[in-house]
Amino acid sequence: MTRKTKIVIYVIAAVALLYGVYWYAFHSDFNPNAKYKIGQPLDSLNGVVVYYNGMVGHIGGRNRADDGYNLGMKYQCVEFVKRYYYQRLHHKMPDTYGNAKDFFDAAVSDSAINEKRALLQFTNGSLSKPRAEDLVILDGYAANPYGHVAIVSFVTDSAVGIVQQNPGPFAPSRDTFPLECNNNRWIIKQPRLLGWLRKDSMAIAALLAVKR
Repeated sequence: MTRKTKIVIYVIAAVALLYGVYWYAFHSDFNPNAKYKIGQPLDSLNGVVVYYNGMVGHIGGRNRADDGYNLGMKYQCVEFVKRYYYQRLHHKMPDTYGNAKDFFDAAVSDSAINEKRALLQFTNGSLSKPRAEDLVILDGYAANPYGHVAIVSFVTDSAVGIVQQNPGPFAPSRDTFPLECNNNRWIIKQPRLLGWLRKDSMAIAALLAVKR
């Protein structure tokens, strides 16, 4: 066997291995954490339950509210934030589909209305400080191209706490990111964080009145 042939075989084997890892991460029911069962309650925020999902790409079927509103795929991160906004804030998003990173619309300016979600949108580096119950959006990356969303649980002048569903089979349901204010602009120090969304009915009504 020539050296070139061996290299080709090694490359094919490496690609096959990477594909296998990807398949398990995004398409299988494989659960590597024996401490929990898929669908098991892990945590809650203001009475809204966080469920264990196993591998980040596991999908357990679509979850719909009693009125037919699409809450998302069980038990993805999107399903939790939409269920939280529906149950806790009585909010329905006009666009009920999309991956986590799609919740942030790059075409929407800071403090303007994200019409697909019927929420105010703030870019990371906004003049508006994050608030509890805001929805934070993280961009995708190689291991998870779909991005991630979570709910803000608390805010101080130096930190933002989040509650999340489906961060990975061994990751915690709660996390904290550093928060800084530079030149009156608030920055959540997480490199993939795109921004945050907020339900503020009075502000949205005022912005809509100006648009008319």
